[in-house]
Amino acid sequence: MNQIINMIMRRVMGRLINKGVDIGFDQASKLGKGRRASVDRDGNPVQPSAEEMARRDKSSREQGKQARNMVKNMRKLTRF
Repeated sequence: MNQIINMIMRRVMGRLINKGVDIGFDQASKLGKGRRASVDRDGNPVQPSAEEMARRDKSSREQGKQARNMVKNMRKLTRF
């Protein structure tokens, strides 16, 4: 009986960890896309305004906090 429970727990925990890793990679790829340089119609690079940079920085901090919270929660879940 103990083997069956261990097998199920390993399967569930594996899925949770894989899902967390996938979400982390998705968030990281979104963060990288947000930092690309903007281009105008002629193809010249455009400097973002101060407000835009502040918004991006705030968004980055929020995503970092969310990622740290997700890591904490995963550690709590995987602890036996």
